[in-house]
Amino acid sequence: MDYPFFHVSHYINGQFIDRGPRFDIYYPATNYVIGSAPEAGAEEVDAAVQAAVRAFGEWSRRPSAERRVLLKRFAQLIRDHEAELAAIETWDVGRPIAENKAGYIARIAANIEFFADFAVTHGSEAYPMDNGYINYVLRQPVGVAALITPWNIPMLQATWKMGPALAFGNTVVLKPAELTPIGTWRLAQLAHAAGIPPGVINVIHGFGPDSAGALLTKHPDVKLISFTGETTTGTIIMAAAAPTLKRVSFELGGKGANIIFADVDLERAVSISLRSSFFNQGEFCLAGPRILVQRPVYEAFLSHFRQAAAQLKIGNPFDPDVRVGALISREHFTRVSNYIDLAGTDGASVILGGAPPVLPEPFAQGNFLQPTIIIDVKPDDRVCQEEIFGPVVTVAPFDEEEEAVAIANGVSYGLSAVVQTRDVGRAVRLGSALEAGTIWVNDFFVRDLRVPFGGMKQSGIGREGGHYSLEFYTEVKTICLSNQ
Repeated sequence: MDYPFFHVSHYINGQFIDRGPRFDIYYPATNYVIGSAPEAGAEEVDAAVQAAVRAFGEWSRRPSAERRVLLKRFAQLIRDHEAELAAIETWDVGRPIAENKAGYIARIAANIEFFADFAVTHGSEAYPMDNGYINYVLRQPVGVAALITPWNIPMLQATWKMGPALAFGNTVVLKPAELTPIGTWRLAQLAHAAGIPPGVINVIHGFGPDSAGALLTKHPDVKLISFTGETTTGTIIMAAAAPTLKRVSFELGGKGANIIFADVDLERAVSISLRSSFFNQGEFCLAGPRILVQRPVYEAFLSHFRQAAAQLKIGNPFDPDVRVGALISREHFTRVSNYIDLAGTDGASVILGGAPPVLPEPFAQGNFLQPTIIIDVKPDDRVCQEEIFGPVVTVAPFDEEEEAVAIANGVSYGLSAVVQTRDVGRAVRLGSALEAGTIWVNDFFVRDLRVPFGGMKQSGIGREGGHYSLEFYTEVKTICLSNQ
């Protein structure tokens, strides 16, 4: 296999800058070095923020229809480079190329296109009073937005945040996760080629604590922060934002339940559960790693699910038949493996996987872990309570609807859930009872950009999507117009 080398750079004020000490970028499937990126310090962070401050005046005043033209051009360039970007995401993340080609790049482009259109077509409010006065509501961009994205779906998260921020007239400083800087750097190149003015988009690289991330979130000229990542990091960012009262939107961890009732079609239930369990190697906050199955079909489901999971091909992510790629890093591989070991000490049983697969070189050096199924768990076991973020699921039986809801809600997270049933009334009841921001009924990971997205409890603060993004990325004011 030929390995590329990506010489990643910052993108500040319309220029690609290599300033700062460089750190290595590793390909998760082999742990080979495939590139390097510069680490931003105080100077680079401030330069990026000040470039965004200067660009804000012109960009925010530009008519939304003109911004739409530039953003649509950016989105089209993403579509034009679909094969390249799919490959880059595999190099970056270790995700199978087959998943990146299954509409993934189109979704990245759609995040830009949708909000470019929404900014032009959305309406406002007007309230006439009996005395002849009229109050109308005006929305204006807030300022510089700090966008901090995770390593699991880096390009999708980048455009999910950039789309509304830019469409509504803000300027941005984007810091991708240090483990996956390549895709965001390439997006910056495409935005540059699309003619988006200097300073409107800035991309800096580096680490979190005491580094680029902390410097960015504390910067006094940053007005709002959109962060996706781990819950503990979210609490640190909230503390950093507090002194300057920055507005924040957080999508944090998840520990979703996948609840399967006895009336389902088992074949479809298994298919949905494979995707909600092992998409992106389970490194997905929306995943459903706690599978709860109603007792009459528990044994049958478990048998079919185990057999199907065992047949998922694992290995070279560029093999089109591979369905399970590599975990992001050796450190994360060790963390996930430790949870599997912990399950055994708690009395649970690993009935599938639980160890690295036997692979040829160079993939024997990668961070691969077999799809893992754990049974005989208790709801308060750590493997059922804590976010593992890997290809590891627990399967447990339940009897009554109320029991399933209690188990599903009995965690500190509340991002998503899956309900599988043919009973519409039951689906409605669980949709109301489950403590989760998104609940899929008889499917998984179907997204409509108009609807709110976010989590309850320790899964986040705020919602984005459609007019919920408009609420976050704009400042609202009331104009009271006299009749005199």
